[in-house]
Amino acid sequence: MSERDAKLASGSRSPGDLDRRGALRVGIGALASLALGEWIALRPGESAEAADRTARRPGQPGVPKIPHDYRRATQITGVCLNCSTVCGIVGQVIDGQVVKLAGNPNDPNNGRTLCAKGQSGVTINNYPERLLYPLRRVGRRGQGIWRRISWDEAVAEMARRIGACLEADKPEQVAIHYGRSRISDVIDRFMSAIGSPVVLNHRALCSLHKRAANYATLGDTDWETVDAAQTKYLLNFGSNFYEAHQGHIHFLKRVVQGRYDNGAKLVTFDVRLSNTAGRSDEWFAPFPGTEGAVALAMAHTMLAAGQYDRAFIEHWTNVSVDQLRDFLGPYSAAWAAKISGLSAEDIERVALEFARCRPACAAFTNRGSHAHYNGLNNDRAVILLNALAGSIGRPGGYCYGEAERVDPAVYPPPQPLPPKPRRRTDLEDPPEFPLANLWQKMKVGELVYDYLQRRRAVVQVYFSYTLGSPTTWPEGRSLAADVLANEELIPFHVCSDVVYSETAHLADLILPDATYLERWGLDTRNSYEFQPYITLRQPMTPPPGECLSFADVLIRLGRRLGPAVAKYFQFSDHQAYVRRQCQNIPPGDCADGFTFLQKHGAWVDGSRPPNRGSFRRRLTAAELAGATTDEETGVIYRTGDDGRKEPLGVVVNGRGMRGFKTPSRKLEIHSSIISAQAEKVGIVDDGWPHYVPVPSHRDLPDDRFILTTFKWNVHTQARTAAQKYLSEIVHDNPLWINAATARRLGIRSGDLVEITTYRPKGETYRATGEPVGSTRIRAFVTEGIHPRVLAVSNSLGHQFGGRAATGTRGPRPESPGFDAAVLPDDPDLAEALWWDAHDGGRGPGVNINAILPIQPAPLTGMQAWFDTVCSIRKLR
Repeated sequence: MSERDAKLASGSRSPGDLDRRGALRVGIGALASLALGEWIALRPGESAEAADRTARRPGQPGVPKIPHDYRRATQITGVCLNCSTVCGIVGQVIDGQVVKLAGNPNDPNNGRTLCAKGQSGVTINNYPERLLYPLRRVGRRGQGIWRRISWDEAVAEMARRIGACLEADKPEQVAIHYGRSRISDVIDRFMSAIGSPVVLNHRALCSLHKRAANYATLGDTDWETVDAAQTKYLLNFGSNFYEAHQGHIHFLKRVVQGRYDNGAKLVTFDVRLSNTAGRSDEWFAPFPGTEGAVALAMAHTMLAAGQYDRAFIEHWTNVSVDQLRDFLGPYSAAWAAKISGLSAEDIERVALEFARCRPACAAFTNRGSHAHYNGLNNDRAVILLNALAGSIGRPGGYCYGEAERVDPAVYPPPQPLPPKPRRRTDLEDPPEFPLANLWQKMKVGELVYDYLQRRRAVVQVYFSYTLGSPTTWPEGRSLAADVLANEELIPFHVCSDVVYSETAHLADLILPDATYLERWGLDTRNSYEFQPYITLRQPMTPPPGECLSFADVLIRLGRRLGPAVAKYFQFSDHQAYVRRQCQNIPPGDCADGFTFLQKHGAWVDGSRPPNRGSFRRRLTAAELAGATTDEETGVIYRTGDDGRKEPLGVVVNGRGMRGFKTPSRKLEIHSSIISAQAEKVGIVDDGWPHYVPVPSHRDLPDDRFILTTFKWNVHTQARTAAQKYLSEIVHDNPLWINAATARRLGIRSGDLVEITTYRPKGETYRATGEPVGSTRIRAFVTEGIHPRVLAVSNSLGHQFGGRAATGTRGPRPESPGFDAAVLPDDPDLAEALWWDAHDGGRGPGVNINAILPIQPAPLTGMQAWFDTVCSIRKLR
């Protein structure tokens, strides 16, 4: 990679730099000022050229702030979406502006608690570089020249493009690709209405292995819900829940409660001394990808010592104690010590401490364990520890709720519903990854652009929504950006976004989205109080300019596409859609369920007792009526109207029990599903959660290291960098390197180094071992990381998204037709942004994902983020 390309990959570029696709660094505030029909050409560095370059520091604020008089405020409830935790919130609204956010005490998960990202939400509605009007590309894609158009023109062009696909009987050539949407019901409704199955997401870059492990073992459809408030012992494999975790605040506050009330012990296995590891009672740094080996050795220790729940294994799992002993035989603590680098004594000691706290104990994971080539079995091995402890579904144990979605049976959407599409493509259903879509449509998002480039699928109309793929995807600045810029591969790209992102820059039509404080929707998560609940996201203020939520865009578009599609959109807007969903919610102290949610923000279904795992529920006589039982397996079946048998439960101790939602209706330590799916693609897998070494990590040379990434508590992928307070807190991401390793290489904190990444080895995608890219970055020397691991935080290094994201101080550029009364400029960004590199600041950081290789794991396609092999050299 040339010096110039390395600079582009790192995100450290001068205002005049162009990348090889003609992508421009622009001041996007100009877009808001276009009058209807006017054009504007955005040029590099426009947002900075007029700036006074006198450096401003934190002690020199912009404009003095006048305290708000909260006595004048109106309180409006809502739901945060600055990360995936979706906390209930209450907004203080004064004169049409959200001036303060706090946790909603009616939300059973977070209550009054709200993190820094949630508090930052007050900045997003009036962000001065928001997109305010629909924009149509003029000139070459990626050239940055736009014309403001009306919504009628935008909808008409989208309808014409989609209509052409429908007339050609090619509905599958319309695709919607989203990041964190929380409106998947409307997206699925629209795509089903036009007959396209190509709904793409980011699941394979997030939690696919974790979910797949739970699916295969428990039959559950979400993350576990650890009962941390009542636990006595927590084994944490790779979760940094003190900063970033699905259910971050929900889980963290209960861990703190359990440690304070019960004296619970927290032991963390992580290659890096994260904030969670630093607050643990013990921290161990295993070699990356060996978490499953450690878990299997702990299981071996528990079984050998007789410290396990024999009754649970015999009654509720699909293996016997003897079968389990045979499987675990080779996985001793001494064996795991050689692989992981931990001591056998520590592995055995921690395993027995954990076991002696049963059943009020839980072992759990996150990306540190599952974002590997072998991550599926890593997480299955950790779940096995809970089975041995008998803590599944027990107070203080490893619980699950089976209800993390807005269930249409409880919250019915408007009728009629469109039928599910019958077509398929490799884009949303890649045959080489059969586990990706077996239980849930998890897709393999990191391969979408590769498949388009290789023409394994054809797309004519591509919608991107809350998607930062050029910024956050592996090889995003190369492969993703190249394909998005290619007008032959993607003839028409529509981007709905709040700011002018890198994805928007490579679009043909930009739709100005409403923020999560300006739109509607029902939302929920797995409940840490173990009772189903629902929350309402509602507008706290109207969207500025002509911003419109993507859900309302799809509803308008559906009504425009002719009677065959419009019949599924016989409601006025998204608010009417949500109101219909609330018809079964009790009115409480209000006129109806919808009004109740508007007032209180959340409704908890208190009609049922807390459910930590319903596998122990006894089936009723009505449920058993007409059912049949397989005498060999004990599985209870009912016959559907179509004549097919469906598992209903299982016989345990002579009683018909609900069991787990697996084929055996028991917790499946041995998975026949995994072995069967592996056979389809020529992989030999006996169905047991064996430890499988990461191929790229075998015989690692002394000059090679493992590169891992992490998230700070104030950032969420590409979503938060535009928020000035969050970027002020974290805008730099130096390279963590172990002190002993640094001494050997002659590296000190602050030194400029270059890291080069390499493609994986073994039987996987593009397994060539060749270099992927290089970037230059400052070193941070610390004892808090494994000696063979380097670490860089993600979410930074933005080229677009406004001044806070790009670290560029100066006034927003003036443009014809700009209405300062809609969104005036922010003096903080114009005068007080102190981390601008031109003023001697650190700048916007490095985009590390640009040089991470695409690495889909076998069977699932999960991105193996933490398997990347790299080298490092000191520059100065």
